[in-house]
Amino acid sequence: MTAMEATMEAPAPVEPKHVKHDKLVIMAWSGDLDKIWPSFILGTTGAAMGMETTIFFTFWGLFPLVKNDVRLTGENWMQKMLSMMNRGGTEHLKLGKMNFAGMGPAMMKKLADEHHVASPQELLEVARDLGVHLVPCQMTMDLLGLTKEDLIDGLEEPAGATTALLEAQDAVTLFI
Repeated sequence: MTAMEATMEAPAPVEPKHVKHDKLVIMAWSGDLDKIWPSFILGTTGAAMGMETTIFFTFWGLFPLVKNDVRLTGENWMQKMLSMMNRGGTEHLKLGKMNFAGMGPAMMKKLADEHHVASPQELLEVARDLGVHLVPCQMTMDLLGLTKEDLIDGLEEPAGATTALLEAQDAVTLFI
């Protein structure tokens, strides 16, 4: 083989290297049952796998963090109206599809119970126990007139988009 032929040979294939991530960030922007449930399932799973896990709750995704017994929130009539139309708390979640005037969530909860799937409330408690960082969006709180007193205990300090994006650097990041 000549020197020219040797240089024309294809290089040996390089096997892709698996990069292990040790951080998981979930941007929870929907408060629908069918979005919050997987946010908590994936968040608790990541934490159980040893990943530093953060769930950043923004816009409608913030409502599940409102205490279940809080009915009206907000400072002005528009914010109060929004809280009337979209009641907060894990006990009042609707489905994004097939809500059927409340029958859809009831059917999903019954199926989950039959198949031993933890409820969003149970998963929220597990997330806190596993050290998942549950971060409410400060801008959304301001926009919707929510206060820290309206929200459940065990949350991180409210933060903004910059903090959320800094957390997401070098992390597996999911938008749910």
